[in-house]
Amino acid sequence: MNDFKISEATKEHLPYVDVILKTIKDAAKVRGTGIAKRSPDYLIAKINEGKAIIALKGDEFAGFCYLESWGGKQFVANSGLIVVEKFRGQGLAKAIKRKAFELSRELFPNSKIFGLTTGLAVMKINSDLGYRPVTFSELTDDDEFWKGCRSCVNYDILVRTNRNHCLCTGMLYTPSKEEDEKGGSEEKRDSTKELDVVNRWVKFKQFVLLRRGNIQKKNLKQKRSILSTLFSI
Repeated sequence: MNDFKISEATKEHLPYVDVILKTIKDAAKVRGTGIAKRSPDYLIAKINEGKAIIALKGDEFAGFCYLESWGGKQFVANSGLIVVEKFRGQGLAKAIKRKAFELSRELFPNSKIFGLTTGLAVMKINSDLGYRPVTFSELTDDDEFWKGCRSCVNYDILVRTNRNHCLCTGMLYTPSKEEDEKGGSEEKRDSTKELDVVNRWVKFKQFVLLRRGNIQKKNLKQKRSILSTLFSI
């Protein structure tokens, strides 16, 4: 990790906005799941507000993450975590996430920090920082946050379950609880067993939600076929 410089993004990093957006877009295509789409102006604002983390290797862009607050700053999310493909597998995502987590605790010390993810690797990073898997009802109810999910290919699942379930897993860090019971997020702990349970739950959830969606789509096609036949007579 000595080859990378991970720091709070400042105005001098604004020229990287275009490559950041392109990297996010490319990653979303590969994953097949949504990463909330943001405009150049939105990322510029985050950088100017001191709410973004950037990783560079020399002058080359390597990774990025930004902070968002929701529900009157009761909740904070570390969003848009991305690492350039050729720099993956080197622990860079974890380092960026930790830096963003530290910045979140500094700027919003009393806020709950949460995230939505489908990736076990991100779950592991979150778990190491003190996050716990939670139901969506424990996350922010700020409609503006959930609107960001509209760019995800699985948004229909979120809608038809009344925003109670999706393929993503919600994870939450509660400052007072973690600091009182665990002595802060820095304390090391074995999360393998916990993540194994979460992984099995994710696979089960994917099976149920995707199967239900396919059945509904099949029924819809059948209904359309019947209506088409009736009106063509």
